Amino acid sequence: MPAATPSSYSITIRLHTSPDYAVVGRIATAIAEQGGIVTAVDIADSRHDRLVIDATCSGFDVNHTDDLVEAVEAIDGVKVHKVSDRTFLLHLGGKIEVRSKVALKTRDDLSMAYTPGVGRVSSAIAKHPEDARRLTVKGNSVAVVTDGSAVLGLGNIGPEAAMPVMEGKAALFKQFAGIDAWPICLASQDTEEIIRAVEMIAPGFGGINLEDIAAPRCFEIERRLRESLDIPVFHDDQHGTAIVVLAALRNALRVVDKWLEQVRIVVSGGGAAGSAIVTLLLAAGAKDVVVYDREGLLSSDDDSLTGAKRELAERTNPRKVRGDLADGLQGADVFIGVSAPNLLKAEWIRDNMADDAIVFALANPDPEIDPAEAAKYAKVVASGRSDYPNQINNVLAFPGVFRGLLDAHAEDVSIEMLIRAADAIAAVVKDEEINPSYIIPSVFHPDVADTVAVAIAGEGKTSAGATGPIKVGSRSTAAPVDETGTLPQVR
Repeated sequence: MPAATPSSYSITIRLHTSPDYAVVGRIATAIAEQGGIVTAVDIADSRHDRLVIDATCSGFDVNHTDDLVEAVEAIDGVKVHKVSDRTFLLHLGGKIEVRSKVALKTRDDLSMAYTPGVGRVSSAIAKHPEDARRLTVKGNSVAVVTDGSAVLGLGNIGPEAAMPVMEGKAALFKQFAGIDAWPICLASQDTEEIIRAVEMIAPGFGGINLEDIAAPRCFEIERRLRESLDIPVFHDDQHGTAIVVLAALRNALRVVDKWLEQVRIVVSGGGAAGSAIVTLLLAAGAKDVVVYDREGLLSSDDDSLTGAKRELAERTNPRKVRGDLADGLQGADVFIGVSAPNLLKAEWIRDNMADDAIVFALANPDPEIDPAEAAKYAKVVASGRSDYPNQINNVLAFPGVFRGLLDAHAEDVSIEMLIRAADAIAAVVKDEEINPSYIIPSVFHPDVADTVAVAIAGEGKTSAGATGPIKVGSRSTAAPVDETGTLPQVR
C-alpha cells in the first residue's frame, strides 16, 4: 500500500462529539490505525452538551480518505458533520487576479492613465512599436496557452478543465519571477486554428508558454510559431521538463561518480517530454540513450515506426536493442520515466540495472514506480512529487527561463540556452550539500530563478541588436559564479 504524506490528499473532517476531551485522542488514533497522517486536531466549538472538532488529515488517494472518514465515524459518540477537501477549497474563486499598478484616485491620475494622456503613449508606440515592451505590460507578460488535450496525466480533458492548471502556472510565474502570466485556454484542437489564435494575440505578450498540448501536434505548433513570431515560444512540457531532468541527472551522476558520456540511459515515453529530454541529453553529451514507448524499444531497424517515433529512433539506441522495458533496462545506469503509472517493477532495478542505479519516475500525478519502492534498490531516486525528496518540477526552470528571455528581449530559445539553464540549476546544489536525497534544489530556493535568468540571458545578441553581457533587470542574483562571472562546469 502506498504511504500517505501530509501534502497528498488532505481533508478536514468536521465532527460533532460528546463533551469528552479524551475523544480527541481516539480520533487521532483511529486515523493513524488506518494509515492516515493527522496534521491538526482543533476544537472549533465547546458546549456543555457537545464538542465541534476539526480533524485535518491526509490519505494516499481519494478512496483512502473515505476510509479515514469511516474510521472516525465508527467511534462511539462521534458524528461526521461535513468533510472538506482542502485542495478544492484552495481553488474556490480561482487562484489569480488582476490588480492595477497605478493609483487612480483623482481626475489627474485618470487623465494620465487613461484619456487623454494614454493617447500620447499609443501614438508613440505606433511610431516605434518596439517601445511596447517598455511602455506596456508586454515587456513582462507571458501567455500560457493550451488546448486542454494533454493535461497532466489526465489526458484530453478540454480547455475548461485545463484552466486550474494554467491558473496555477500563472501564479508560479508571478511568485518566482515577478512575471505577469495569463491563462489562454483555446476551444480548438485544430493545429492551424491554434497557430492563428496565438499569432493574433502575440502583440500583447513578451513570450508564449505552450502548455499541455498533445504530441505530435505540439511539435508542429511550436515550430510554426517560432518561425512566425518575433517573441520566444517555449513549450514547457518539452523544454522545461528537459532542463530540470538534465540538471537533476548532472547531480545524480556526481553522487554515483559516473559521467553522462559513459552511462546507458532508458527514457520511458516518446511523447513531447520524452523527445525533448532525449534531444537535450544528446546535445549535452549523452551517447547511449534508448527510448521505450507503446511500440516497445524504439530502434531505427524497426520498419513499422513512422513520423516522430521514426525520427526519435534514428537519433537513439545505438546498440539496436529490441523488446520491452525490462529488456531495455539490462545494464542501464539511468531510468527516466515520463510515461504512465506502475510501468517499472522494483525487481527490474535490482536484477537488470547496473550498480548504483538512478531512477527518475516522473509520470504525473502517479509515477512509474512508488519512490519508496524504487529506493530499495536504486542509489538515487527522483519523482515529480513534492512529498518525496528530489522533486523534479518544471517550476525550477520556466520562471527563470522567461525572466531571462524577457529581460534580454530575446526573440527565440536555443538549445544552448536550455543547457545553460540546466547547468545553472545543477550548480545551485553545492558540493558540500549534494547527497542521494538532495540532487536538485527546492522550488523555493531563493537563488534558482535569478540564477537561471542570468544563464538564459548569457552573453549574446538581443532583439535590439546589442551584444555583450546582459544585466537581468534590477534583480539581484546569488548565482554560484567564479571570479570571471562564469557558471562552473558540472557533469
